[in-house]
Amino acid sequence: MAKPHFIELPGCDPIRIIFEDRSVIAIDKPRGWMLVPDSWRKTNWNLQTAIDSSIRADDFWAKSRNLTYLRHVHRLDADTSGVMLLAKSEGAMRAMSDLFESRRMEKTYLAVVEGMPREKTWSCDLPIGPDPLKFGRMRVDRTEEGKEAETHFRVLLSNERFTLIEASPLTGRTHQIRLHLAESGSPIMCDELYGRVEKGFRLGLRAVRLAYQDTFTRKPVNILARPEEFLREFGFTLTPELQKEKWVWRPFRPSPK
Repeated sequence: MAKPHFIELPGCDPIRIIFEDRSVIAIDKPRGWMLVPDSWRKTNWNLQTAIDSSIRADDFWAKSRNLTYLRHVHRLDADTSGVMLLAKSEGAMRAMSDLFESRRMEKTYLAVVEGMPREKTWSCDLPIGPDPLKFGRMRVDRTEEGKEAETHFRVLLSNERFTLIEASPLTGRTHQIRLHLAESGSPIMCDELYGRVEKGFRLGLRAVRLAYQDTFTRKPVNILARPEEFLREFGFTLTPELQKEKWVWRPFRPSPK
């Protein structure tokens, strides 16, 4: 039975599957889907709940794979698109979670900010904790309650208004890239929590790459979400030099004999 290359959920466009092996499925998560606790029922856009319901309903995308379990290993903010990893079993869930927790999961994001940052490359290691004055918002927390966080940034392109930045977080704190860029003086475009919202634009953040060594096969895995549509929203086109970056998808070309 042919397996569809999409997760098909009621009431929305199909969600593209961009990688799959015996242990995991990776999707290109669209904006709008939330990853919140199962008990939080205030939205119809709870991605994990929607996937669980679809599996129980024996929908074709799941039935063709004999899936009984599919669980998100990490989180992306509701308005952040891009690579999202889902484990097919509890064993795979433990193995993949360990890769994230031990910092053996390489993560790359593209972020769009207004104006030009003060530096071309920089790092931010400000600790992060919940903002007690606003639910759902994080803040820099230098007390014992603050959690270690580290992100590396690199300016890639700029146009008349925006700058494109590569963000590589070593840790995985809630809103880490968003808060670290805001604290660096360059909040992400259309960030309602740490910057400002402008009509006609959406949050300028996309997860474009996850890379790791498979725990079971020991082979390298490189998962990419194509950036072109995201870049066009903000008036960017990849230069020939940037097309060589490790997060850019390339069609497979057999080696010449």
